[in-house]
Amino acid sequence: MAESKRRTVKAPSEVANKVGQTLDREVMEAFLDGCVKIDASDLHLTVGEPPIYRRHGHFVELEGYRTLTHEDMIEAVKYYLGEDSADNPYWGTYHERGGADIGYEFGTKARFRVSIFRQRQHPTIALRLIPYGILTFEQLGLPRDQVEELLHKPRGLILLTGPTGCGKTTTIASMIDYINSERDCHIITIEDPIEYYHEGKRSIINQREVGIDVSGFADAVTHNMRSDPDVMLVGEMRDLETMRACLQSAETGHLVLSTLHTVSAPKTVDRLVTAFPSEEQAEIRAMTSTSLAAVFSEELMPRIDTDGRVAAYEIMIGEPGGSPAIGSLIRERKTSLMRSYIQAGGVLGMQLLEHHMARLVGEGKIAFEEGYNRSNEKTDFLNFVDDNLIPDRYRREEVLSAGTKA
Repeated sequence: MAESKRRTVKAPSEVANKVGQTLDREVMEAFLDGCVKIDASDLHLTVGEPPIYRRHGHFVELEGYRTLTHEDMIEAVKYYLGEDSADNPYWGTYHERGGADIGYEFGTKARFRVSIFRQRQHPTIALRLIPYGILTFEQLGLPRDQVEELLHKPRGLILLTGPTGCGKTTTIASMIDYINSERDCHIITIEDPIEYYHEGKRSIINQREVGIDVSGFADAVTHNMRSDPDVMLVGEMRDLETMRACLQSAETGHLVLSTLHTVSAPKTVDRLVTAFPSEEQAEIRAMTSTSLAAVFSEELMPRIDTDGRVAAYEIMIGEPGGSPAIGSLIRERKTSLMRSYIQAGGVLGMQLLEHHMARLVGEGKIAFEEGYNRSNEKTDFLNFVDDNLIPDRYRREEVLSAGTKA
């Protein structure tokens, strides 16, 4: 078997010329500039490896620069956190928890979400590029009319879900930008760290960072209720108390946007309810049924028609968004029936993830295998794809027959 190797990208001269020297500010800035120039989504810096980019879902190694040392990584951490001192809160978090997350502004070119953590007693850094430009709903592949209608709702919980790196932050930033431009609102965001910076347009917007401006998500949501908010963005519903605070805020007349790491709309409902103790689940189910306005479950996949990636969405509209049937299914513990209602709810903008991915296959934007492998319900995906686009080894008859025998 041939030896597996990473793809490579040539190091810029200012980096290659410093091979053998300790990493410094000039080299660090060249790494970041390279991330922008090659359209990479991530940059990984770890001891024993050269700098590695993630570009369109694939790792690309920086050719022409040596592997990084412990001393390099110490200098890299100082570049982002500053000097290690008692009054530096980021270093305090790093020493206490073994890691720290910050937002870093790279001049006028981009922002980065920087995750610094220890592994094998060495500092390690993972950077996620956050472009300054905010994408439109058309660029994201979202149905504009339905999304705009949701974002004009006075109350409700809108959730963006999907695995890490699927584009949730980009999508939710676009939604906040739309509200900021089109509504007279007080928007408060609670983020860890702040990623996209927003300036007030038609709305007023205040952005709060966990660990700097507030102690945690749940406390911030509760205390924000006294600040006359209309819209709140909660970066992530990480724990039970944050989930409870978001549901209560949506129930009491606020539009709340947040994220969860779930892979489909029905699983999102199950996750919300089952996160609570059994004695509270009936109450939480009732709150969810009347508060959940929409769930957007997202997957980001490499394109085959051009460079870059394209998003596919599962969209479920809840009771506050105009679908009382979904609210009833949540109250009646019938989440297993939601897929049928989503498939039938196209007039409201609802769609299954598999249906959107099948459409992307038909349009020649993604590979069949990509959609098949990322589908939650592979049989549904096969049913949605045109027969002539299904490779022989995925023929419906064979797959269904194998499933029946199993």
